[in-house]
Amino acid sequence: MTQNNYMKPSITRLNTGGALNKFGASPYFARPVREAIDGVSVAELTERFGSPLFVFSERAIREKAREIRAALGSHYPKVTFGWSYKTNYLDAICAIFHQEGSLAEVVSEMEYQKARRLGVPGENIIFNGPNKSREALRVAAAEGARIHIDHFDEIEDLEAVADALDRELEVAIRLNLDSGIQPQWSRFGFNLESGQALDAVRRIHAGGRMRIVGLHCHIGTFLLEPDAYRVAMEKLVGFGHEIEEAFGYSLRYYDIGGGLPSKSRLKGVYFPPEVAVPPVEAFAEKIAEGLYNALRPGELPELVLETGRAMVDEAGYLITTVNASKRLPDGRRAYVLDAGVNLLYTSTWYNFTIEPDRELQGMNEPAILNGPLCMNIDVIDEAAMLPHMPRGTRLTLSPVGAYNVTQWMQFIEYRPAIVLIDEQGQPHVIREREDLAIMTAPERLPAHLAD
Repeated sequence: MTQNNYMKPSITRLNTGGALNKFGASPYFARPVREAIDGVSVAELTERFGSPLFVFSERAIREKAREIRAALGSHYPKVTFGWSYKTNYLDAICAIFHQEGSLAEVVSEMEYQKARRLGVPGENIIFNGPNKSREALRVAAAEGARIHIDHFDEIEDLEAVADALDRELEVAIRLNLDSGIQPQWSRFGFNLESGQALDAVRRIHAGGRMRIVGLHCHIGTFLLEPDAYRVAMEKLVGFGHEIEEAFGYSLRYYDIGGGLPSKSRLKGVYFPPEVAVPPVEAFAEKIAEGLYNALRPGELPELVLETGRAMVDEAGYLITTVNASKRLPDGRRAYVLDAGVNLLYTSTWYNFTIEPDRELQGMNEPAILNGPLCMNIDVIDEAAMLPHMPRGTRLTLSPVGAYNVTQWMQFIEYRPAIVLIDEQGQPHVIREREDLAIMTAPERLPAHLAD
């Protein structure tokens, strides 16, 4: 017979009021439960692949990619998507988006090499980012990648590359501009309003080694104001017309970047994502409106979007297990999970949906969810409304598909396995769980320390 450990009782005041909030839900009685992901039980997944465990739904990824593509395509006939590698550069995830017709949008030499390793030809790669080495630029230029220039030093590097390859290079430049979003993303590219962007074009034209064929801007991330894209689009095209007339360029494409939000629960936003996050159709309409407002009769340039978060976030889940619980001095119940901020970098900005794998008895109470790290900052949720959860309860946290598996840390704990559930409901390991051999493989022990 198993004897439960004694825990001193604690009285916590719960102000239930009328039991319902203005959205018709009760935080004290609502208990969402998730027993399965795409038909595969949470219990089976953790028994086979361990806990914690990242799980991705191939069906959800493809459906979202097609939804966003259809929304933009219904408003403008010439749209190209670039999958943002930094959002999630697992081979299997990238391969799905490439099958769905997306180019590779990369921001580093590492990401460029990863795309090439996956079989993406250079001409289907958009090379962004502020830190491109001259050698990386040489390879990208030789392979026909779309290179987006970020700063004046890069202009010099590309002129040297053009000399080495003995040919004129086709390039694009990245702008930063005022679209009404604050704070303005001014770190990347050339500022439009100050005249810096025009200076960059003059410098490129004077060098005589490059021809500008595209313009790019990225106005922010998790943007909730669709009209900002209209403003940015109008300014981008307007500047394109200006440099075409002044320097004789013929622009083939305008890249409006990414930044579309997912249905995440952004901290500090009062309304739930179903209310606060505009539908993708609203963004598509404003992007197209900006294009049509600025284009001249007969013009039909390529529109490029570098979507990331909105494409994959809602397809990702993290299963974690309750390993312990305790009462804090202030009376709150605290749980120790086997996943923390080492795996969920985005917990800094988002409140995840938390779904136990079973029906739990009792009234919900505010609880703090701690991870396994020996760090006081390892907090996934500071006030999750949950009933008492016995040790071994599995929780599914979502959406977590964007940025977590590219920004996770190998700190204190091994990083877990990642599983993709295909459209037939079969799970596949797409990244093995780490062990000591994997973790220490790059290390070298000097001979005098071997003893």
